[in-house]
Amino acid sequence: MSNIALGRYLPLDSIVHKLDPRYKIIGMLILLTAIFIPAGFYGYGFLALVIGSVVMLSKLRFKFIVTAMKPMMLMLFFLLVINVLILKTGYVLVDIYGFKIYSGAVFQTLYISIRLLLMIMVTTILTATTKPLDLTIAIEDLLSPFKRFHVPAHEIAMMISIALRFIPTLIEETDRIMKAQASRGVDLAQGKLKEKIVGILSLIVPLFVSSFQRAEDLADAMEARGYVPSAQRTRYKQLKATTRDYIMIVVVMLVLGVIITLAVVA
Repeated sequence: MSNIALGRYLPLDSIVHKLDPRYKIIGMLILLTAIFIPAGFYGYGFLALVIGSVVMLSKLRFKFIVTAMKPMMLMLFFLLVINVLILKTGYVLVDIYGFKIYSGAVFQTLYISIRLLLMIMVTTILTATTKPLDLTIAIEDLLSPFKRFHVPAHEIAMMISIALRFIPTLIEETDRIMKAQASRGVDLAQGKLKEKIVGILSLIVPLFVSSFQRAEDLADAMEARGYVPSAQRTRYKQLKATTRDYIMIVVVMLVLGVIITLAVVA
């Protein structure tokens, strides 16, 4: 469980870490938009090259990015199985005793898999290079124009901040429960399917109980300190954009333009 990379911040000294978190979120949204544009394999290759360059600029290890992708591998395998069974487009790639695998199923799976992996890379870069508190402030600032439409910007940012804050805590709690269950003879890796299901239930139930207890304790603590979501408050830290933030947005927009061009040409 300690190898899980989701939501982990790595305090490194890189140019990506020093970018304004508001502009990093905007850049992430632009890249996610580019990922969903059907630009073909050339477009996805170009995006992979760009995102890989950002990983190098952020001084993150590719092993860390791969670790963030591991939870998706099982879902991608099931996606391949479903597409092979359902999609019957294109030409036949493999014919095994009458069971045919078509090219359309394989290419469709590749398209979806590449999109998901690129999305995970982009979001992992954001969370690994941005402090949770800075991310909260950035989200609140980006949502502040919608306050006139009665959008609770502060409440949304607070919920996201709490969720990011408790991801490492829940991972540690899961690890502690797994060790406690293992000391009682529960083996989640071995045994029959029924035994594994019982073992997973013995893990999920205490984890949910612990999570609800932590949420209740946090709510009591915030109420005891007089926390009012709608109250006016000031900040110690103010976000200020610099020239490198504007340059980053321009570069990301150029990447989006290249992807749109490749999609039109294709």
